[in-house]
Amino acid sequence: MYAIKVELKLNNKERTLMRKHSGYARFVYNYGLALTQSLYSAGVKVSIAKQINEIKKVFTGYTKKQVENQWMNKLSSKVYQRAFMDLGQAYQRWSKGLSGKPVFKSKNDGDSFSVYDGNGKVLISPGKKIKIPTLGTFRLKEDLACSYCTQTFTISRQANKWYVSFAIDADRIPPTHHPEELVGIDLGVKCFCTLSDGSQIEAPKPYKQAKTKLAKAQWRNRNKQSGNRRQGIKQSNRAKKFYDSIATKHAQIANQRKDFLHKTTTDISRRFYRIRIEDLNVSGMLANRKLSAAISDLGFYEFRRQLVYKSEFFGTKVEVVDRWYPSSKLCSICRNKHDSLKLSDRVYQCQNKSCLAHTITMDRDLNAAYNLLNAPSDFVRLAQPEVTLVDKK
Repeated sequence: MYAIKVELKLNNKERTLMRKHSGYARFVYNYGLALTQSLYSAGVKVSIAKQINEIKKVFTGYTKKQVENQWMNKLSSKVYQRAFMDLGQAYQRWSKGLSGKPVFKSKNDGDSFSVYDGNGKVLISPGKKIKIPTLGTFRLKEDLACSYCTQTFTISRQANKWYVSFAIDADRIPPTHHPEELVGIDLGVKCFCTLSDGSQIEAPKPYKQAKTKLAKAQWRNRNKQSGNRRQGIKQSNRAKKFYDSIATKHAQIANQRKDFLHKTTTDISRRFYRIRIEDLNVSGMLANRKLSAAISDLGFYEFRRQLVYKSEFFGTKVEVVDRWYPSSKLCSICRNKHDSLKLSDRVYQCQNKSCLAHTITMDRDLNAAYNLLNAPSDFVRLAQPEVTLVDKK
């Protein structure tokens, strides 16, 4: 199973409709969460599924019929039903240790909601139009290549763009690989990744290129009337346009990073059968204030996550080398350990005088990639598709 996500081409009326449904879903989710928390405080010992089911009945039979809530009758009923389902799934994930405890949604979290067809799966025809159940037919920015069959649609907003995504109950046929195609990959800040075959891949670093312009734009607009709901101060129109432009720029930065990571991981997955990477402590590396901006701009964790989930599509094996394995300090020829190697040293020269690497210098990252490639089996394990909160403990 995999998902398709395409951009919608909406007019102002359709954008307003999407925002209304997004606010409706957020209201219902927070409504159900508040009541479940109240029931817990009152000492009610009933399963979450039964609680949500009863809350849904109260919402349908009483809350929606109130005078102040008549606006709900003009929106899709599938939105609030799906919101209660999402709340139940959030509690299930929390009970299994896959996520944190459900919290209230805010407008700052973005706009997103889901609808589904109650009669079962629907057929999506190829072309530049898509029919979303209970919402209507909308235009797309790009053509759908072929027909798809699905039941649930998720509509989300990023900056000023709206997207629709849906899952397809189908499997990709993995390509065949030669069993000896093995590669070691060393990740770094100066060079994004160095492969054991000698090739190097440079990252675009979109945030580093854009942060100067972002800082100037924020400084020039520092006196804009941002608004304050508690004080009753409305946001000025120019402030709205400014924040929209900042959100658009950040979306462009994120899309550039996504595009690079997807193309890089797909190319590596197609070329190699077994992929070895180091188990980096990304959260610990981000604690370094001098490197945190560069590391977050590169996306080390997302690189590993994409390699792992694409292993099912391409039939690859992603292996993780223990983070305490000294891949940078070991000599890839004689296995001698260089204890005085510094982070600023970009070349590796073996300290063993009888080793061939003592007379020549080797790129530090290439030497580490060789060591990851030839790491002992005691330090290697198969990468897991997801790191849960239970695993982190």
